[in-house]
Amino acid sequence: MMIKMWEKVNEKFKKYPARLRVVEKMIELGLSIGEDGRVYCGNLRISDKALATSADVDRRAIKSTIEVIKEDEELFNLFSNIVPAGTLLKNIAKNLKLGVIEIEVGSESEGILASTTELIAKKGISIRQAYAEDTELQDNPLLTIITEKPVQGELINEFLKIKGVTRVSIY
Repeated sequence: MMIKMWEKVNEKFKKYPARLRVVEKMIELGLSIGEDGRVYCGNLRISDKALATSADVDRRAIKSTIEVIKEDEELFNLFSNIVPAGTLLKNIAKNLKLGVIEIEVGSESEGILASTTELIAKKGISIRQAYAEDTELQDNPLLTIITEKPVQGELINEFLKIKGVTRVSIY
């Protein structure tokens, strides 16, 4: 369903690069459109200026994008139901003495999360959080795994043996 919807979004906005950047940024950040036609992150209203700055577009592109979305029932249903994913612990993991594993995946991404978590579990390490970027929306999607404790570097070679893994970083 999401792939077909993403194709619809691309088709609807491909002639308008600024509008396409707006919808990509909204999806990336988990921003939705409320019944009032305003942009929200959860229940926090996001100003047109802030979104325009983040998407590197003129504020008018925000208004026109929202109008196009509101006029299309399917798109409005999509963009009115987006929910932010929550806090990604990656940037504060060091402060919390947690481990971070970043795995870049190629076009073959099926089973990478399962294989990765199995390797980590075999080492007796608990996973606090896993976040996977969408392979349809990102050029070089990352799987970010936050662990209860830092993971040893020797696991990098094991991760690289997983089909579809192109790069591994451990922090």
